[in-house]
Amino acid sequence: MRLKISVLHKTAFHLIWEIPLKPLPRWQRLLITVARVVHLIIRDLAEGQLTMRAMGLVYTTLLSMVPLLAVSFSVLKGFGVHNQVKPMLLRVLAPLGEKGIEITNQIIGFVDNIKVGVLGSLGLALLFYTVISLLQKIERAFNYTWRVEEIRPLHQRFSDYLTVIMIGPVLIFTAIGLTASVSSHTIVQQLMGHPLFSLFFTYSAYILPYVIMTITFSFIYVLFPNTRVKISAALVGGLVASILWQFTGWAFATFVVNSTKYTAIYSVFATLIIFLIWLYLSWLILLIGCSIAFYTQHHEYRNLQVRVVRLSNRVREKIGLLIMTQVGRHYFQKKPAWTVNALADELNVGADTCGRIVAGLCQGGLLVQSGDDPPALLPACSLEVITLRDIIDTIRSNGERVSISPDDIPADPEADAICTDIENGIIGALGERSLREIVLPASNAGSHSS
Repeated sequence: MRLKISVLHKTAFHLIWEIPLKPLPRWQRLLITVARVVHLIIRDLAEGQLTMRAMGLVYTTLLSMVPLLAVSFSVLKGFGVHNQVKPMLLRVLAPLGEKGIEITNQIIGFVDNIKVGVLGSLGLALLFYTVISLLQKIERAFNYTWRVEEIRPLHQRFSDYLTVIMIGPVLIFTAIGLTASVSSHTIVQQLMGHPLFSLFFTYSAYILPYVIMTITFSFIYVLFPNTRVKISAALVGGLVASILWQFTGWAFATFVVNSTKYTAIYSVFATLIIFLIWLYLSWLILLIGCSIAFYTQHHEYRNLQVRVVRLSNRVREKIGLLIMTQVGRHYFQKKPAWTVNALADELNVGADTCGRIVAGLCQGGLLVQSGDDPPALLPACSLEVITLRDIIDTIRSNGERVSISPDDIPADPEADAICTDIENGIIGALGERSLREIVLPASNAGSHSS
């Protein structure tokens, strides 16, 4: 039995990862790509980061759910659609059965007890802080999936999060209200009498929840990560997440019906435990859809390499020199400035790897980032001023300020003499050559060839 499993594992691994995709027909490439993404999602789940972040979001949700609904309720009340909050919660918690109704009534009761108008400035500030902490936690979880290390600046976070709090619920409930009003319209009711239209509306009613959930998830995937997410990739992730959501809801409803033993064991805590499990599964589905969107957009990460790539000194130096050369060349030739993602594609490295080296070059005062979206990379000063020795020194010394520097290591005459010889060798090899000297030949070559 073990031998058969081993043979099957090797065969599957060969079919998924070792067969070149280019010679295959399109449908086979699609199947293998889907299999690779599934394998990578399972690997990410096995590593534990997705599950750990889903657990963290459950805890934050418990603290901020009532304040979030209170703020949304106040906004929706101004548009006259606040009565849709309870039905929406009932739909979200429908897999919990009767316990979902009980939890919804409790949450609505808590929301009714919060009087936003009488909280005062401090209370209102704490209310918004609790809500924003949840949104920031979501952004950090999505940034981890998208290999983004920096969160939004404070002013951008405030504006984006305010958009989610104020406009997001209005759009969702407006879409649901429009759907309901269209369904009850007289013309639609008359068309329902026709067999063909009746069949169409029947299937539409079945598909509509998937469409709404797909659009909602896609909106979240585009808005929250601190990077540019393609709408096509977000739609793929949203579609898969909505299907998983519906299927998991059906399976969880079956579990709740058969959970009488848990009710007998945990008594009054059974409802809370079931609610926590559903929250955990919901966040996990959302993060899985985010991962699918990431792998859909970034084909270069569809491999079995470890998440954090450890670069040798030689590779870091070469990538750093290539980055400075490419940026300097485009700047000298007045071509469009490079972005981190474009450079990563050009150099055939991951965007996170390229981004770490670019961040070191920016800290060293060799590159600057524009205020565009996405930021463009420009030389921090004239190409004649930037020397090759500055580039190498910046790359080699990156991280010393926050970790161990050579001055923290005990002195040893023999070792120090070798290190000095290495430094002198680098100085002798590079001299005072500037970045312009390695950019200019390629520019001249391009002009002569044209």
